[in-house]
Amino acid sequence: MRIPSLTFEFLHGLGCLGIGLLFFLTGGTPHQALILGLAPFIARHLYFLIQLTRLIAGQRHLAPPYPQGAWGDIYRALAHYQQDARRWRKRQARYALRFREVANSVPDGLIMLDKAQRVLWANEGAEALVNLSWPRDEGCHISEFLSHPDLAPLIEGADYGRALELTPPHNQALKLSLRISPFGERKSQRLIVARDITAIYHLNMTRRDFVANASHELRTPLTVIAGFLETLGDSPLTPSAHHRPIELMVSQTRRMRSIVEDLLTLSRLEMGQQSEHTEPADVPAEIHAIVYEAEALSEGRHSLDLDLDPDLLLVGNPVELRSAFSNLVFNAIQHTPPGSRVHLSWRKREGQPVFAVSDDGEGIAQEHIPRLTERFYRVDTGRSRASGGTGLGLAIVNHVLNRHDAQLIISSEPGRGSTFACRFPARSAIVRPKPQDQDG
Repeated sequence: MRIPSLTFEFLHGLGCLGIGLLFFLTGGTPHQALILGLAPFIARHLYFLIQLTRLIAGQRHLAPPYPQGAWGDIYRALAHYQQDARRWRKRQARYALRFREVANSVPDGLIMLDKAQRVLWANEGAEALVNLSWPRDEGCHISEFLSHPDLAPLIEGADYGRALELTPPHNQALKLSLRISPFGERKSQRLIVARDITAIYHLNMTRRDFVANASHELRTPLTVIAGFLETLGDSPLTPSAHHRPIELMVSQTRRMRSIVEDLLTLSRLEMGQQSEHTEPADVPAEIHAIVYEAEALSEGRHSLDLDLDPDLLLVGNPVELRSAFSNLVFNAIQHTPPGSRVHLSWRKREGQPVFAVSDDGEGIAQEHIPRLTERFYRVDTGRSRASGGTGLGLAIVNHVLNRHDAQLIISSEPGRGSTFACRFPARSAIVRPKPQDQDG
């Protein structure tokens, strides 16, 4: 039967005091009686304290039988905590084992880095793709396995939505796509996901080369056909009954030439991830020129209004930017009914330069929006072809923005119009120099 702790400690204290009192009554001095009474009380506590210290230092499990009194409660509480800790460690070990099994079943390479970009852990997929094996290469710097001038800035930077394509040094036949995500305390660690895109890369290269070569080969015969048709149309020897068919052939030839030119533009844009020629682009001036062309295209059927920051310039490729912006504006003219209003905006929003084209036309259903930047994708096939579009405009816009680290944001609601916004990184924006600054 276990006596309650407080009761046991009280009785033990009384027993020790009783020994001291008995010694005093038999002729001992008060000091001797006090020391004799406290000695067994203190000795018992010191014994269990030393024993507990040894058990903890030796990492031994506390097990019954436990002593009586308060020390018994302490031993039982610590034994309970030890048992919980063992359960927790076993549970963590099971989770770690499951995590490794799942991670090793993933074909992609997973690499965990510390804040100094040293390897903390990697799965089995990383060995085949990056030649990095854990735990053999734990503590090594990631630059020993992957080499690219943009890798370190991407790991240290904040643009984690962008993928980096590179060839690993150990296998030049591979093409990898790297994505980086921050994690851990204060997001100081990094997770690299390396994916093998060799097959997709070669397929895209084959498709791009085919499109570029076919487009080049089509350009010359189309130009010759268009020239002969225009000559036939203008010739007085051509019967009047043939004028209409010739006009239709001329129109279709021009449309084919437009498609070829857009395909060549796409092929050129796909040649590189970044725009090679960059300079301060006078976006407000370009927009005014585009509006002039759009008004001629509209022939007064649409109203255009502007909201421009005249001093906001953009570092980029002016030719590519003009192509992207004009495609968005001309799309708004071609795909909205007469009487629609088209609003153009060029201003900073939340610190980032944004070019936006809004209209109050028919709008686009939500299921079509994710596919609008695909080549030749059309929401309304008949209406789009009748308007003269090639189906490549938004694909060109998307490629231009990707080369400028920008983003195309599309929002639309049927019956209420659409908005196409180009959001550029804040670092691309510059302010137009004042006249006095230029003189200085």
